Amino acid sequence: MTPEEMREIVLSFPGVEEGMSYGSPAFKVNGKFFTRLRRDDQSMVLTGISFDEREMLMEAEPATFHITAHYKDYPAILARIDSLHPGSFRNFLDRRWREIAPKKWVKEFDAAKV
Repeated sequence: MTPEEMREIVLSFPGVEEGMSYGSPAFKVNGKFFTRLRRDDQSMVLTGISFDEREMLMEAEPATFHITAHYKDYPAILARIDSLHPGSFRNFLDRRWREIAPKKWVKEFDAAKV
């Protein structure tokens, strides 16, 4: 996945606001952290990932999923965009978006899919 494809997927969710964090593209929904690109390793920060799920993902796909010492104590994982499948990325974001978006937005988003 390219940075442009990544951005297109992120912005496909309602209410996403684009900004910068640590000199990298960052995205919020309803004023809450959604995801961001880490320029130093071209990885997306994905939050809302349980520690068990994180371990499983890193074991199953070590070329894609990893963490740094900074994220060790947080329910998050890093995913390298060059090897991250766009459909998987969308699924991770969908789960996070549903956690932080107002319930009204979620209902409208789901109704628009039908």
